[in-house]
Amino acid sequence: MIRKNDLSMPVQYVKGIGPKRAKVLATEGIRTVKDLLYYFPYDYIDLSTVKKINSLRPYINSNNWVTVIGTVVGFDLLGRPPRQRFVVLLQDDTGTLQLVFFQSVNYFKKAFRHGQILAASGKITSYQGIIQMVHPSIDRLSSGEGEKSDLNGFLHTSGIVPKYGSSGEMKGVHLNVKGFRRIMKSALDSFIGSVEEFLPADIIQKNQFPNLPTALTAIHFPKSFNQLEAARRRLKFDELFSIQLLMAFRKKHSETMLNGISFNIKSKLARQLVDSLPYTLTAAQKKVIREITEDMKSAKPMNRLLQGDVGSGKTIVALIAMLIAVENGYQAALMAPTEILAEQHYRTLADLLKNFPVNVRLLIGGQKSGLRSKVITEIKKGEANITIGTHAMIQENVEFSKLGFVVIDEQHRFGVTQRVLLREKGEHKYTGFGQPDILIMTATPIPRTLSLTLYGDLDVSIIDELPANRKKIETSIIFRSEIDRLYKFIRDQVSKHRQVYIVYPLVEESEKMDLKAATESYNHLKSEIFTDLSVGLLHGQQSSTEKDEVMTKFKNGMIDILVTTTVIEVGIDVPNASVMVIEHAERFGLSQLHQLRGRVGRGSVQSFCILVAPDWMKKNIQTSHSVPLLDDQQANEIKAFRRLNAMVDITDGFKIAEIDLELRGPGDFLGPRQSGLPQLRIANLVTDGDLLTLARKEAFEVAEADPQLRLPSHQPLKKYYEQWLKEGLTLLQGG
Repeated sequence: MIRKNDLSMPVQYVKGIGPKRAKVLATEGIRTVKDLLYYFPYDYIDLSTVKKINSLRPYINSNNWVTVIGTVVGFDLLGRPPRQRFVVLLQDDTGTLQLVFFQSVNYFKKAFRHGQILAASGKITSYQGIIQMVHPSIDRLSSGEGEKSDLNGFLHTSGIVPKYGSSGEMKGVHLNVKGFRRIMKSALDSFIGSVEEFLPADIIQKNQFPNLPTALTAIHFPKSFNQLEAARRRLKFDELFSIQLLMAFRKKHSETMLNGISFNIKSKLARQLVDSLPYTLTAAQKKVIREITEDMKSAKPMNRLLQGDVGSGKTIVALIAMLIAVENGYQAALMAPTEILAEQHYRTLADLLKNFPVNVRLLIGGQKSGLRSKVITEIKKGEANITIGTHAMIQENVEFSKLGFVVIDEQHRFGVTQRVLLREKGEHKYTGFGQPDILIMTATPIPRTLSLTLYGDLDVSIIDELPANRKKIETSIIFRSEIDRLYKFIRDQVSKHRQVYIVYPLVEESEKMDLKAATESYNHLKSEIFTDLSVGLLHGQQSSTEKDEVMTKFKNGMIDILVTTTVIEVGIDVPNASVMVIEHAERFGLSQLHQLRGRVGRGSVQSFCILVAPDWMKKNIQTSHSVPLLDDQQANEIKAFRRLNAMVDITDGFKIAEIDLELRGPGDFLGPRQSGLPQLRIANLVTDGDLLTLARKEAFEVAEADPQLRLPSHQPLKKYYEQWLKEGLTLLQGG
């Protein structure tokens, strides 16, 4: 039963809303009173100072908003439709100002009375030398019928005025910016007393935060910019603290409540593998192996994130750890996000272990049923030592005999749920076996703030060094009108026995985006441009057998040019491929461009990445070594310029990731991983790194001191989580 003034009460019962408006608000995610109170302004207008009318001339066409207070001394209807306008004369003790309204003239004719006292806010313009405000915001301070003026009646024209986002549907039910201010004021007046503080008092006092009711009031209707900044800081902290506390509890739960496997890390198989490699491991790889094996020795389950730029050697590090598990009598599993990447891993590991007594198996959805059944049986009997696959491995009919080590590649494509399901495959029903260790690998460098948000419950290892023989990939931009020059360059490279990727963003023509599809371009290149060369086609809609056949031919040098979609974005390793051509490069995200570039440069020869851009970008591309920062409001085309500039100038994946996060915002990065975590409505992972660090410190201190939230001082915090973050708490138990 919902009590009156309960924050979980449906928003329709807020004064001024009702069922019709509530239905529209629901499309914006506003369903309860709490949702409404947490619908924050996107900007503010500073109307904190009232101006005299005779001081307005310097503000003409300045684009600044100002507020004046005066008495209505006249009004008139001027001109003829469609340029008819209604003019109100507003007077104070220094002069007269015209308030001009062009639309809804009949409405405004009835809206004003002689003698009314108004506060009007807007931008100052001039028409034929007369100072005007066109369509100002109005607050009526008296009716003009002998009523005393109410200087407390400002809502739209005084102080620091909030601006709210308003969709077309919202405007259709009169919830424009002004309408939204009214219902927000009504909601605050009625419900702010029901807002309960949940942060522990020591955190509030130590960090000089305002209490929660004060912060929520000030974020909507601040009395000063200092008060607004304090409110923003508090509410940002709340969001980041909520996420970090969930992460802290997950980590604590894993360390104290789950039994892991204590591996003997001395492994003849791992030593044999390292000795068989045609290269020596980098110092960074050796450091990361030590971190992983220390975790494996522990009786607590490992939860570790392994970051490394493309080509840094993460796979060999993961294989060393899997061999340790196998030599200890356990099975290992590697889950990849796509079948083609799983097949690539399978080929790589099978080749590396061809002289080892280790059974490596592949399990993907595209297999023939007979082979698939055989693999599932081997997994259940424990005959499959290392299984590589896709999400097919977490299906109900797949049962491991003794799973001890799990590698999840490119985790940003999976949700927490998949990770939990795969770990559950290793939950042994009989005594003696603990939970499997989990290593999450990503070749997509993750900025620090995002890493703490997505993977705050994990320990982190970073391979920050590339093999010594790798040459820097030369990246350049070429325009559509110069395409013949590109084709000549490709021919020149193929004549040197090199191979080429040409990547397209779509598999089929799209009516919405004028992009060339890989299938159409393949036919054009094969039949008209490179008729004397071997051209292959690879895309996600091919069967597993078709993809495997194409990749085998390409790897064996039987295909000169591989036309493909982004299925080759991660994990594909063909050392002889030295040219990556990315068609419609302006359509790709920066991290994706960097991943595609990483498919070349795997051998000792010089490699090239060529970004094909439309001619309309030609005059705007600046290939300087300074990459200017952009405002959020700048056009998407400008962001495309910066992405391409960054690719030309920068090869460091972590620097690329920082720029990509800034351009795209965190939303695209969070993906399914964020399911169950509190939404970030006001905190910004690009700019609030220091606050995130503070929130993490405070959250982990709480989890360490009181992991069950049993202390009296933590009861409001416990209540808050039980009421608002149940899904996050459920995920905690799974992690």
